[in-house]
Amino acid sequence: MSNRVCVVGLGYVGLPLAHGLAEAGYAVSGMDINAKRIEQLCAGVDATGELEEDQLKAVSIDFTTDPVCIKDAEIVILAIPTPVDAQNKPDLTLLKTATEMVGKHLTKGAIVVYESTVYPGTTEEICGPLLEKVSGMKCGEDFTLGYSPERINPGDKEHTVRNIVKIVAGQDEKTTDALCDVYGAVVTAGIHRAPSIQVAEMAKAIENAQRDLNIAFVNEIAMLCNKIGIPTKDVLEAAGTKWNFLPFQPGLVGGHCIGVDPYYLVEKAAQLRMDTQVIAAGRTINDGMASYVAAQIDATLGSGEKRILILGLTFKENVPDTRNAKAGAVAEHLTDLGNKVEVHDAQIDENMIREMGFVPGSLDGGPYDAIALLVPHQEYINATKNIIHATEKGGVIYDLKSVLDKKVVEESGRKYLAL
Repeated sequence: MSNRVCVVGLGYVGLPLAHGLAEAGYAVSGMDINAKRIEQLCAGVDATGELEEDQLKAVSIDFTTDPVCIKDAEIVILAIPTPVDAQNKPDLTLLKTATEMVGKHLTKGAIVVYESTVYPGTTEEICGPLLEKVSGMKCGEDFTLGYSPERINPGDKEHTVRNIVKIVAGQDEKTTDALCDVYGAVVTAGIHRAPSIQVAEMAKAIENAQRDLNIAFVNEIAMLCNKIGIPTKDVLEAAGTKWNFLPFQPGLVGGHCIGVDPYYLVEKAAQLRMDTQVIAAGRTINDGMASYVAAQIDATLGSGEKRILILGLTFKENVPDTRNAKAGAVAEHLTDLGNKVEVHDAQIDENMIREMGFVPGSLDGGPYDAIALLVPHQEYINATKNIIHATEKGGVIYDLKSVLDKKVVEESGRKYLAL
């Protein structure tokens, strides 16, 4: 097997993998259709924040927008986003487009590996035939398929591609052997050899669906605690003293995985004429949290237009990724309720905030009737005093993740509110 690998898609998943492969001694091409992204990477800049400049410059990766690089590779790894559409149906458009591009440049004998989260059967029943159609070659004879789902946690410097067990599956033993060798050269945590591609596809999908359901449970508990009038944080801390209580926290569920992947299971079940009651129920609860949070804040403020500052627009703390982020939906709901809403995020600039359709604000622009800390970037935690001072006396500080000191907020003369 050649040591030439091409990674198609250089986002949070593809770039760290390409870097790891290059460190392991493979000749790596990194291909992405985003010319600006390629230009930045060539200059040693990773806008996602996953890799530092010195890490990028320490290895040799051929960054390019030209898919001709695929011809030189005997292993082609696709790390392509798989979102859902406005109706929450799986959208495989990007995956299919990338597959067609690979098929046009595929070399006989190559292995094509998918890392995208999909429903079981996608790799072999959709991608394989599409590769055959475009390339004119026979799957299983002229080229083979593999699947190794990504497990990247954006912004997490501890659980990196090297430190997370990698699931690997090929359509035959020879392919699986080859992929275990390749990924094994990068991943020190170990390789899990799945017995089939569909098993690997299903395993990935349920990982995030499980987290989604657990978060949905504590979100419903938080709503019940609010009705009763007791702090959710106190209840979870008390329950957490039992050794087997799972430490999930309530909040907004966004991002490119947890809020998306369950719908791929729902779709597969629908294809098989099966109703997914539990999975669908979890999604219903979590999809409704943005409107719930907005109503919670608005009800506390009382009647009339209020000036509100939203802190945080990304899907989680300490990352610049806004994909499927739900903080923006909270801002929209608050606006629809008749409030004047401004938005700030410590991880993205004002131009991006405007491009997303929001009015930029800042802690220097107070006093506000309410400040809602929805994404607790470290910058905000370090600026607790500024958050308090930017809120009107008697105003509301909404602490979605309960990271602020309630006593300090209330002693300052502000109201403290949390999920």
